[in-house]
Amino acid sequence: MTREIIHTPRAPQAIGTYSQAVRVGDTVYVSGQIGLDPATGELVRDDIDAEIRRVLENLKAIAEAAGGSLASVAKLTVFLTDLAHFAKVNEHMAAYFAKPYPARAAVGVAALPRGARIEMECILALP
Repeated sequence: MTREIIHTPRAPQAIGTYSQAVRVGDTVYVSGQIGLDPATGELVRDDIDAEIRRVLENLKAIAEAAGGSLASVAKLTVFLTDLAHFAKVNEHMAAYFAKPYPARAAVGVAALPRGARIEMECILALP
């Protein structure tokens, strides 16, 4: 099976040795996204709500570049430096995802790149 590299300027450019996403068959593996603004390359630091929204917008842009949408997300993994923000993640997920919601894992971590408070990665199942 061939691999297709997914790239969009509507999401932050990779800041390391990875691709925004890779499609293999009907499955798309989206790299972890933090709250980087794709226009500036800077981390959104206004508040946790703005950071969560930026992460979800980055995932949405990559999903669309791959030919899908957030409705195509089969599995979402959330990394938080403070699990007290988990309720906020649920609030924002309800605005970006419709039922049936994707499978999800939430992991508390000590630190994330660039001082981010949240990172999300996902797997899309395309039709």
